[in-house]
Amino acid sequence: MRNVTLILDNGSQFHGKSFGYEKPIAGEVVFNTAMTGYPESLTDPSYAGQLMTLTYPLVGNYGVPPFSIEGNGIPTFMESDKIHAEAIIVNNYSECYSHWNAVESLAEWLKREQVPGITGIDTRRLTKVLREHGVMMGKIVFDDEPEACPSAHYEGVNFVARVSCPEVIRYNEGADKKVVLVDCGVKANILRCLIKRGVEVIRVPWNYDFNGLDYDGLFISNGPGDPDTCSEAVDNIRRAMSLSDRPIFGICMGNQLLAKAGGASIYKLKYGHRSHNQPVRMEGTNRCFITSQNHGYAVDNATLGSDWEPLFTNMNDGSNEGIRHKSKPWFSAQFHPEAASGPTDTEFLFDEFVKLL
Repeated sequence: MRNVTLILDNGSQFHGKSFGYEKPIAGEVVFNTAMTGYPESLTDPSYAGQLMTLTYPLVGNYGVPPFSIEGNGIPTFMESDKIHAEAIIVNNYSECYSHWNAVESLAEWLKREQVPGITGIDTRRLTKVLREHGVMMGKIVFDDEPEACPSAHYEGVNFVARVSCPEVIRYNEGADKKVVLVDCGVKANILRCLIKRGVEVIRVPWNYDFNGLDYDGLFISNGPGDPDTCSEAVDNIRRAMSLSDRPIFGICMGNQLLAKAGGASIYKLKYGHRSHNQPVRMEGTNRCFITSQNHGYAVDNATLGSDWEPLFTNMNDGSNEGIRHKSKPWFSAQFHPEAASGPTDTEFLFDEFVKLL
């Protein structure tokens, strides 16, 4: 294992060893406090452009499942067709793995997909730095190649355009109800959750004008980066709302884009929510759910129009976790009801959406 150094923009340095693909890389350094789920997280398109730090100390001990594709073109166990995180940062990489469904080690997978991985990092100290300062840019450099010093930008980059599908894809064709899914970087389990509820899914690129299509409901997916870079998607959503009252459901980035289409503003969280244990409360009730989350931006409740209201609130920091229209069937969740990985407490939201079609 070659010696590597993680260098943050504030000058902090963390020394470790390389166990993945050996190349210098730069990106926004974020942390995830989940205890499991690294195959799903690495293949989540929402991590595009980011160096993913896992706070759970032991990573890799259950290996990696096979990368198999179903007949409908959706991966069986992953959340997309490749790793989207720029790198993974862990405290203790387990070279030996054991799991009934594992076919290779995490290191083998990273090398095959040319993604760096570093171990031996004090991830507790790194997380404290990120919590106090906020997420920041960082770079991984090899100690024996200090001249190879990469750079990257995150703010203002349209990562959604990089991960969205390039053309229209249909699933479960011929079903009675049709749902247009605006692909901002959709996770595979969102597709699975919709398909198993018997609807046809028309997956369109993030900036595709779907308003001429025949459909019964609109779904806006999760995705990476800054929602303010997705003005074309916002314009199409706003036009859809002006043309009809057909149901709309958004998840994660979809929550932010729906809010923007309704006139609200978005702001960047200090260090985001990336975990499996975020408690959210449904507004107007005492119902609290434990949710899986992965986002760095949030809707500003104070900017919601008079026709809109918060639907869910984060019980840790009070930030918005979803919105709904007061009279029309339009709602969203900032968290991930489809999980993959994480708790499935809120998967019922897919049922609520399909009932409205």
